[in-house]
Formats: sequence, C-alpha cells, structure tokens
Amino acid sequence: MNHDDLIYDWNRLPPSHDYAATTVELNDETLRDGLQNPSVTDPPIEKKIELLHLMADLGIHSADIGLPGAGPRAYEACLALAREIADTGLPIDVTLAARTVRADIEPVARIQEESGLKLEVATFIGSSPIRQYAEDWDVERILDATRGAIEFAVSEGLDVVYVTEDTTRSRPRTLTRLFSAAVEAGARRICLADTVGHATPHGVRRLVRFAKDFAAGTGEPVKIDWHGHRDRGLGLANALAAIEEGVDRVHATALGIGERIGNVEMDLLLVNLHLLGTHDHPIDRLADYCRVTAEMCGIDIPYNYPVIGDDAFRTGTGVHAAAIIKAMQKGDRWLEDRVYSGVPASLVGRSQIIEVSPVSGLSNVRHWLSHHGYDADDEALCTAVFRLAKKCNHTLSRGEIESEIARVQAERT
Repeated sequence: MNHDDLIYDWNRLPPSHDYAATTVELNDETLRDGLQNPSVTDPPIEKKIELLHLMADLGIHSADIGLPGAGPRAYEACLALAREIADTGLPIDVTLAARTVRADIEPVARIQEESGLKLEVATFIGSSPIRQYAEDWDVERILDATRGAIEFAVSEGLDVVYVTEDTTRSRPRTLTRLFSAAVEAGARRICLADTVGHATPHGVRRLVRFAKDFAAGTGEPVKIDWHGHRDRGLGLANALAAIEEGVDRVHATALGIGERIGNVEMDLLLVNLHLLGTHDHPIDRLADYCRVTAEMCGIDIPYNYPVIGDDAFRTGTGVHAAAIIKAMQKGDRWLEDRVYSGVPASLVGRSQIIEVSPVSGLSNVRHWLSHHGYDADDEALCTAVFRLAKKCNHTLSRGEIESEIARVQAERT
C-alpha cells in the first residue's frame, strides 16, 4: 500500500500556504522571556548551558540569552552563555535584550567584547497609545529614545533588532514613524510584538502585511520578526499566520513559558513546522528539551500537553487501541504511528502505549499481557484482568494488573 493514499490531507489543498518552499528562522526566548514567568525558578548556569546545546540539536537558529542590564547576576549569566557558544562553536546566533536606553545597551557591548562573539541586541520600547498614556510618554519622546539607543548600539558594532512593544495595539502612523527612525539609525530588523496576547490570526496577517510594505519601501535589507504571547490561547496559530505572511523569524519558548501565561510554544512550533515541511532538522530530542526546561525551572509538564505529555501517545480506549494493535500486527511503523495520531510518535523518539481501562476491549488486555511478558492466550488471565477493568473507574496501573495476575496464578496452585 502506498502510504500517500492513506491520508487525505485537507491542510495541503489550495489556497494553503506552501510551507515546503518557506524559510523561517526560529529565535528561542526561553532564557529571557521564559524566565520572566513569575512561577519559574531562574536555573543555575550549568542547566542553561545544557538547554543551549539542546536548542542547537533541534536546529533552532538563534537564542535570546538574557537581559544583562538587569543586574550583576544577569550580566554574569549572559557572559557565561556567550562564552560557551564562542568556545564550543555552537551553531546558534545570540541575541541579548535591552530597553531602548544606553545604560542597557552598554552591558551588551561589553559582553560582545569579552566573549569575542558577534551579538544582536533587541532594544524594546512601548509603542501603543495605552502604554503612552500610562507612562506619560509622547511619540516624540519615544522617537528620541529610539534614535539615541540604536545609534549608540550601531556605533558599538552591535546588530540591532528594534522591538515595538504592544505592536498589535499600536497605531499605523506611529509605527511608521518609529520604524523609520529605527532603520535610519541603523536597525536592520523590526520585531512585531504581541506583548499582551491581543492579536488574532487575522490581525497578525494585517500587521505583517503592513510591516512588509514598510520594509520594502526603505531601500534597506530590513527583516521582520514576530514575537507572540498566548493570553487568548492563540499564540501558535498567530505564529503560523505570521509565517504564512512572510516574516523572517519567529520567537518562542520551551513549553510556552514566559510573562503571565507565556509565549508561543517552541516545541509545538517545531513539530508543526516539521510536519508542514518547513523545518527538516531532526527533532527527536524534543522531549529532552522540554524535560530539561521543566526540571531547571521547577515546573511540571501537564499529562495532556501535546506531543510531550505522558498521555500524548497513550490510550486505554478499545476502538483506538484495536486499530493501533492491528497496525502493529501488520509490521508497519508508519501506519502504527498515524492510524490514531496526528503526530507520529517516532518523530519525537516516542512510541504508542496501550493501557487497560474501563473502556478497553479484550485486545487491550491481550496486548498489555504480551507486551509485559505474560501469556496473551491465557483466557482465564485475560478474563480476570478484563473484568477488573470493567469494575474500576480509572486506567489500571501496572501494579493493579500484576496483582490480579498474581491472584489468578495463586488460585491455580
């Protein structure tokens, strides 16, 4: 059987975006925006270095490694990470964050000099009318800060990405003025930031088109970044919309950690881009990337988290399990991975797991027994476990099943 004939893919019908012809860079914000989440722990440098190497293993192009202007501890961590990348030749570009003020940019310039690593500084400043009102700013003040900071950064040999905070709630005429000032001062990237997770995919598309039209009119090689949050649960959808409209780079974090309830989930973005044909680098270490992030930040991965959660490829349902077991019996791993999964388990180094629950059939029981070294043709054993499952209100644990097996075996002696 030709596998291509087994799935009718509505996702790829016109006018779907041609992801296979799309190039987009990924910027990992786990060590900057991710660590701003109020419930996470700022990990030791050794764990941050371990995560950096996992980013490179997954084919992530660049990482924002912190805001060194936040204080001595932050500065030392950023310097250590920059040196690690320089010393090991890790294939990952480095961004450091800074407010659009000279005092924040100076530490970035020092790290570039001390590490010998070419750095990009992401200078951010609020641009929306609501932020201006709260801060008692006017546009002229923001323009002055923008010009002064970027001109200084460029004079220090730093590449500059100009981040307008709350871009998705900012007036077009204000953005045009700010972007123009930034590009004239030497910035060659502008970052569209959905700082409070306000945008919908429709809004993202309109904003990206506006930014691309602006960039095309500058006569400079200006690239566009997308930085999204998920306050409305639209982070991943918005990132895909931004990619479809042609942004050059998307920011995301491991497990979606970040300010408030976080950012676009880098792990899920990688899975989707891989399945859509854009990201062809292996992602079999995705579980390690998420596990290290969870451990170092002191958070739990929800059992129902897509792809990485404990239940992502686990079922106790009779109909589902029967189809997977039949695929296994055909000896077709491709089929096994897809008959009841939208994401192939093997893509991320995992396997399908069949459990026994109140909604299981006998095929679940037989598979479980065989998989764990018991005789699946033992009818008394199968019947006992099956009856136990039907009396329970939960998926049976291995201990519960083996206790029932022991009871049946004891009765035979």
